[in-house]
Amino acid sequence: MILQRIYDDELAQAAYLLGCESTREAIVVDPSLDLDRYLEAARAENLRITHVTETHIHADFVSGSRALAAATGATLHLPGEGGPDWSYAEATTGNAPPAGEARDPGHAAAIRFLRDGDTIDVGTVRLTALHTPGHTPEHVAFLVTDTAVSPEPVGMLSGDFIFVGDVGRPDLLERAAHVAGTMEPSARQLFASLRRVRTLPDGLQIWPGHGAGSACGKALGAMPQSTLGYERVANRALTITDENEFVREILSAQPEPPRYFARMKRVNRDGLAASPPHDPPRLDARGVDAAMRDGALVLDTRPSAAFVRQHVPGSICVPRSRSFTTYLGAAAPEECAVVLLVAAAGDVPALRLHLHLVGFDRVVGWAVTADVLAERSSLGLPVGSLELTTVDAVSDGPAAAATPMLLDVRSAGERQEGVIPGVTEVALSQLDEWARAHPQTRPVVIHCGTGSRAIIGASILRARGYDVVQPLAGGYKAWVAAGHPVSIPTST
Repeated sequence: MILQRIYDDELAQAAYLLGCESTREAIVVDPSLDLDRYLEAARAENLRITHVTETHIHADFVSGSRALAAATGATLHLPGEGGPDWSYAEATTGNAPPAGEARDPGHAAAIRFLRDGDTIDVGTVRLTALHTPGHTPEHVAFLVTDTAVSPEPVGMLSGDFIFVGDVGRPDLLERAAHVAGTMEPSARQLFASLRRVRTLPDGLQIWPGHGAGSACGKALGAMPQSTLGYERVANRALTITDENEFVREILSAQPEPPRYFARMKRVNRDGLAASPPHDPPRLDARGVDAAMRDGALVLDTRPSAAFVRQHVPGSICVPRSRSFTTYLGAAAPEECAVVLLVAAAGDVPALRLHLHLVGFDRVVGWAVTADVLAERSSLGLPVGSLELTTVDAVSDGPAAAATPMLLDVRSAGERQEGVIPGVTEVALSQLDEWARAHPQTRPVVIHCGTGSRAIIGASILRARGYDVVQPLAGGYKAWVAAGHPVSIPTST
């Protein structure tokens, strides 16, 4: 058996290529829209992609399963266990029956909906679907057996069921897709799914769908794989034996989901393929302003320190980094036109690709930020900047009318460590909506853990009309290091 993990650092997302050494057939599991990565990996191993599948309807990126199956003529296997309320569109629109195979030339050589226990044979490699609801109702994991070696499974492609050090969060249907009343039932389903794998051997390899940095859990480890036996002793979720305790623990302190997750669930359920990235025009200073007036989100992708010194007024600081899509998810509405401000023209292709992977295809222009800022100065147009403040300059008592409002934009899990007394808690992903509903009435000091997200938050507030906003240099960690008082939350 050939196995390759194909990992996207910015999405913290893993797809897998599995191939049979004798027949040279292959299957790709959980691909994104970056199809070239999977095609090139298959060519390098002299494999033919004959099957494509995914573990569930993803929320954090646009699935490439349909597109890859269409590009290769492969059979497309989709989980068929979602029930009437959460199923793939092909199962409900007559494009395919609820189980078995159906021809669909527009998508793939064939579409097959998988039920619990169904198998996919790729030469001598066998994938057995294991229905593991909880993260989502339709979720399946795949037990992988190299039948040429042993009849026993060697590993599990666990998707968003079991991660290294964590399990898939069961609150996304309610908090991201807005399906009310699903968090607790999903958590109980997840508990039952974990109990179901009790009989599987400790030596079973665990190949998860995400790594550290993903918003699909709250404590994902950085190791690329694990074993079921190790997770049984090291993964808190797998050590809890009481169902009610598990529900309380798994639902507590989950990070706020990025705003675009709701649209991703719909796109991936309904198969609304994102448009291929096009070549947007290069804009001058007036062109950037015109796009902003038309409602475009202007993203300054330079390092945050550069944004602090100078920026285009109304632009949002979303630095190009491994956290780019996470920060984008905090700043961007579900769907909007985008203008990219970059440090260098060579940054544009990679940024466009990552926007494409999360469904932001309306890139209406780009510009080199330094050129735009220089042009603005020559035209007498305003140039923005931010002034940071220090922990010693901030009052350690409750905010009063004459003192700044202190905003904490850390996640719920981070705030469990402690908060600054008198702080207003608004997660970064909720800040834009909060600012629209709360016009500025006094100066604002905004902080995160160490300072970088506070600058992003400050840029959002400034774009929403807040005039006096100061990021707190060093954030909460600097506050604690300086010996200032903190409050420890008593509940989650």
